[in-house]
Amino acid sequence: MNFSQLAETVDQAAHSAQAIAQLSAEHQFNVDDSYEIQRLSLEQRYARGEKLIGLKMGFTSEAKMKQMGVHDMIWGRLTDDMFYKNGGEVPFDKYIHPRAEPEICFLIKEKIDRELTVAEAKSHTESIAAAIEIIDSRYQNFKFSLEDVIADNCSSAGVIIGPWHKHNMPIKNLKMVLEMDGVPVQIGSSAAILGDPWLALTAATRLATQYGQEIPAGSVILAGAATPAMYMKKGQTVKAIVEHLGVVEFGTV
Repeated sequence: MNFSQLAETVDQAAHSAQAIAQLSAEHQFNVDDSYEIQRLSLEQRYARGEKLIGLKMGFTSEAKMKQMGVHDMIWGRLTDDMFYKNGGEVPFDKYIHPRAEPEICFLIKEKIDRELTVAEAKSHTESIAAAIEIIDSRYQNFKFSLEDVIADNCSSAGVIIGPWHKHNMPIKNLKMVLEMDGVPVQIGSSAAILGDPWLALTAATRLATQYGQEIPAGSVILAGAATPAMYMKKGQTVKAIVEHLGVVEFGTV
């Protein structure tokens, strides 16, 4: 099995916004193989000039882990091409079938190259913000196996970050609302993120270290979704309102 070829397949699907069949339909590979395919697919992005800006966590709720039949979280990489300004516009045609979900985001102030405790994670963190992640599986019908989604960079597609706040503010149980065109479509709590979003950050340090990914100073880390993701439409306004962290929003064009 040629991992580089599979990496190019998922990269081109993302780059051209064209859905593909699940890789696992024709190839057998394990989780470690999937992370290698992900790494190689990101190398294609870097070769086009994109730069790593951080990481995103997935399956950070017990319910989602049970639904997928897994016992651990997953993670993907974020690049500058995925970043959009708060209040700005996002080109809908860049995606295949995008969804939005509200998140908590950490800004890292010191390089991380090992697994950290919660106390250490806090000391390595500069600020905290509300964020919206755009996810967009490159697989047909948004259907995939665990290995497929990891290989596809865990559906990473876009990130919009709100105003930054002091890193020592409480974030364990913040109300989080996702609105579309002014209508609340999901209401949740940051407690849905492993019971405490800081645990998602420590998990990110563990998994990144396991797979040889250093987290540079200045990186952003998305802690994982607090609610189910919602499909987006063209010409729509998407907004997340997070208690004490404020508002993050964008429009699709």
